[in-house]
Amino acid sequence: MATTIWRRHGDGRTIAPGAVVAPDERLSWPLTIGIGLQHVVAMFGATFLVPLITGFSPATTLFFSAVGTALFLVVTRNRVPSYLGSSFAFIAPIGAATASGGQATALGGVVAAGVLLALVGVVVHLAGSSWIDRLMPPVVTGTIVALIGLNLAPSARTNVEAAPVTAVVTIVAVVLVAVLLRGILGRLSILVGVLVGYLVAVLRGEVDFTTVRGAAWVGLPDFTAPSFDPAVLGLFLPVVLVLVAENVGHVKSVAAMTGRDLDPVTGRALLADGLATTLAGLGGGSGTTTYAENIGVMAASRVYSTAAYAVAAGAAFLLSLSPKFGELVATVPQGVLGGAGTVLYGLIGVLGARIWVQNRVDFSRPAALTSAGVALVIGIANYTWVVGDLEFGGIALGTAASLLIYHVMTAIGRWRGTDVEPASPASLPQADPRS
Repeated sequence: MATTIWRRHGDGRTIAPGAVVAPDERLSWPLTIGIGLQHVVAMFGATFLVPLITGFSPATTLFFSAVGTALFLVVTRNRVPSYLGSSFAFIAPIGAATASGGQATALGGVVAAGVLLALVGVVVHLAGSSWIDRLMPPVVTGTIVALIGLNLAPSARTNVEAAPVTAVVTIVAVVLVAVLLRGILGRLSILVGVLVGYLVAVLRGEVDFTTVRGAAWVGLPDFTAPSFDPAVLGLFLPVVLVLVAENVGHVKSVAAMTGRDLDPVTGRALLADGLATTLAGLGGGSGTTTYAENIGVMAASRVYSTAAYAVAAGAAFLLSLSPKFGELVATVPQGVLGGAGTVLYGLIGVLGARIWVQNRVDFSRPAALTSAGVALVIGIANYTWVVGDLEFGGIALGTAASLLIYHVMTAIGRWRGTDVEPASPASLPQADPRS
């Protein structure tokens, strides 16, 4: 059955089943609300998992996620459909910063990352994005993503050891849901797995509902102000590089799926995510990024209307205003977090390899092989480097090593005529709807 859609500036027309609904087109409100709520479900599991792992408030993170998504739509002038959820790239630096200086210090790092990303967005808007491709070729981008995921493995192990039975059940549930279920549930395997693990944890007496009973149904989330410590700000630099790659990749993916030229709005997308991350850090939320989970919903529905994301932002905002809901989410126990983290961190690590494969990275080149290999060892082993009051962790050092080794070896290879750099984009590959 055909559906009537409306352009923002034009007459209504009828669209055939399965046809693409463009970002500037609008479905009827009932359909728009339905698609918007699907986007809320799609982002839910990953967005909440980050604050649960880092110790941040889930309700506050959801609040700034909603505000950030609305801001993204405004800054990009409704040209890029996207939900801004919690970025997993922040987990490791937040953990390190919290351990050394507390949550407020970690929030200062989130703010610093947001400001730097916003500045990158301004530069890209004014000068174009070609310099990003040169700075971060696929071998470097893939390496950074991989080492962030693999660097988190010890934290997953710690949570698993706290409740191994619950953790194993969670892992098994995630794996089985991903291959047994179809449609939206299959794409939400992490969320479904967490729910199954949570039920098992309740039955095993691992969940304490005391704080839930005492929480109000309606109220503002808890806000926390940041503090700034130069000693930990370096931990957040690699996150900016990942956010740049994720945002550029998101814009390219949406452009490919909708047939629209969105390159001119790439700078705006980076600026919007930078501003959203800055706001989150100023109030106690985790840093944000564009979400591949929601690309899956768009690919399945073929609805790219930004109105659906406005609905998603509104629904997330309303949920964030329920302290009881936030406390309920905060009761997710360590075993469930360990199981979900084991899967997610592994997926992040493999995503780095996927970037290499889809961009056909040539590892016969010494520059590519060495820049990836050295950086991964530094990141996984969590090397640290202390300079005065500054301490740089494994992810920061691994990122710096990958960039430095690649560009120095490539420059020398060109000078000596022993290495030829292949031409390929640095951005993330187009999203796979089943990823």
